[in-house]
Amino acid sequence: MGTDWKNSSDVAAGFDAYDDLPERVIGYPTVFKELRLGSAARVLDYGCGPGKVALRAVEEFGAEVTAVDISRAMLDIARQQRAHPRISYHEVESGRLEFLADASFDVAMSCYVFINIGNAAELQGIASEVFRVLRRGGRYAVLDTNPATTGIQFSTFLSGKPGCGYTAGAQRSVILDRPDGTTMTLFDYHWPRQTYLDVFHQAGFHGVTCAEPLLGDVGNLPGRPTEGNRDLAAEAVHPPFLIVTGVK
Repeated sequence: MGTDWKNSSDVAAGFDAYDDLPERVIGYPTVFKELRLGSAARVLDYGCGPGKVALRAVEEFGAEVTAVDISRAMLDIARQQRAHPRISYHEVESGRLEFLADASFDVAMSCYVFINIGNAAELQGIASEVFRVLRRGGRYAVLDTNPATTGIQFSTFLSGKPGCGYTAGAQRSVILDRPDGTTMTLFDYHWPRQTYLDVFHQAGFHGVTCAEPLLGDVGNLPGRPTEGNRDLAAEAVHPPFLIVTGVK
């Protein structure tokens, strides 16, 4: 059985407490760079969770963000802790975004969404719906843990068991570190790079690219914090994330 992202308030609270250091330093800045995010952009955050990425997009770029998620508990946290006049949070019952018009967004992003879905057809449905609501020339970026570095211990997470080969759609365990020294175990799904490429192309995106940034690649991108004594040695050698981007 996978993680209950939709209904569990414990999962929502635990995920919000996760120390997303590598995402803050490497992942999210790269997503914003790949989206070419600028001021006043209309942004769709599909699978916004507790609102961490949406708030960064607003605070760093002045974007206007529509943030959607299937989890009411996640959205409750987002509204309570990361409310902002330029963010609107919405609960969705399925992959459909019926309340959003065609070609109504400049860019869209999904962080840790695809790996939490075990059905490739559902991934395709999400990408196709995002394609619909993007304007022509709009960009879509998906950030997930890198399937090529599954099993490597990074500074605050371990995705999959070391030495275990995972096939497409296989379930794997994920251990997340919290700032208080405790951990949380979740279960997600392994999707190889080719799955992402196939999903993007079948949805109609072109110019599809894959980024696998290392710690040293980020440089002085907006939002890179000083992180004290945290050990980021693994992130300097092994790319923790795969960021796939396509253009409508």
